Amino acid sequence: MAAAAGGSREERWTLAGATALVTGGSKGIGHAIVEELAGFGARVHTCARNAAELEECRRRWAEDGLVVTVSVCDVSVRTDRERLMDTVKATFGGKLDILARVQVNNAGQCTFKNATECTSDDYARLMATNLESCYHLSQLAHPLLLASGSGGSVVHISSVAGFIGLPALTIYSMTKGAMNQLTRSLATEWARDGIRVNCVAPGGIKTDISRDETIDPELVKKEMALLPMGRIGEPEEVASMVAFLCMPAASYMSGQVICVDGGRTIA
Repeated sequence: MAAAAGGSREERWTLAGATALVTGGSKGIGHAIVEELAGFGARVHTCARNAAELEECRRRWAEDGLVVTVSVCDVSVRTDRERLMDTVKATFGGKLDILARVQVNNAGQCTFKNATECTSDDYARLMATNLESCYHLSQLAHPLLLASGSGGSVVHISSVAGFIGLPALTIYSMTKGAMNQLTRSLATEWARDGIRVNCVAPGGIKTDISRDETIDPELVKKEMALLPMGRIGEPEEVASMVAFLCMPAASYMSGQVICVDGGRTIA
């Protein structure tokens, strides 16, 4: 994967030969990112907590001709993250071109509660799952990205919750706002290493969490009324932005937090 956007159009708009780690790839946005990167020619390793779901995904990807390997990992656990990166190092010969950090949240991890009702356990769990894991995986990936010698790319997935105030999502929003700033700081620090760091901040997307019955339907209705485009997005619409940010065509983009939100943050 080229570090700059020189060369032909075909060379700038491809991921052929690139190696990528995508966390949370068994469902939702992570699943779409795996398919998008692999579809553009990257060799992808992905992880999730559920071994059966991962294996079913791997089987379907193999049938579709996509080169994807899998391993079980709970990214909220430090030893699991270290083991994941050891697996990636062995799988890709000590080199990595792309780290796409996606967190697949369930209702318990998102914690739809008023701020006064959140417990210290809620705080610790969300910080470990959403923010600490993001920071630590970036640290672990750094030497592999350096070893690629081709200008590595890190793409975090945060949320519009890191930009706007949303009720019942105080801790979740804190982690996403911190992730946005982590992106800017790492981009500044790692630019000298030829590593670009960007972030995609989705709005409402059709994933398992958007269909969760524990979410107040009135909150969903109010959010829909604020969407200029009048609909929630598809996982593939986030994945396409991630793929672009990983391509040589985006070689002059770093430190950016890009909202894919149907216009929610401008409403």
